[in-house]
Amino acid sequence: MEVRFDGHCFGCGPLNMEGLRLQFVPGPEGSVAEFVVPDRYQSWSGMAHGGVVALMLDEAVGWAAWHAGHPGVTGRLQVSYRRPLKLGEPVRVVGKVENVRRSLIYTSAFVENRDDGSRIADATATLSAVKTQVDAELGGANGPAR
Repeated sequence: MEVRFDGHCFGCGPLNMEGLRLQFVPGPEGSVAEFVVPDRYQSWSGMAHGGVVALMLDEAVGWAAWHAGHPGVTGRLQVSYRRPLKLGEPVRVVGKVENVRRSLIYTSAFVENRDDGSRIADATATLSAVKTQVDAELGGANGPAR
């Protein structure tokens, strides 16, 4: 399977003005993004929708695999919610690769409060390796410019 990054991904696409536009950077603890959930992603009053939290975790595992040189698509994502994410709460989203076996990439991720480190949710995921194509204006053969 081959997938193409055209910049319109709802989670990380820089060209998708309605999406989260998460920007992950590689670091010693994995791939990291910081984010504040805007009001438009509300669920219950004052809380972000759980699907948005799952999306952040899915993006984290995908970017961790990308940064580790093993791009893949999510085949399984298991999320554990620890507490509600408040609208406007600053968070760090961290993903890392745990293991690679043949065409499977085993990953983990978490969302935590950026200020006090309290855990909001975590996940484990299994990704299937894929070939990738990135549009030239977004980084071409070098991958998305992040």
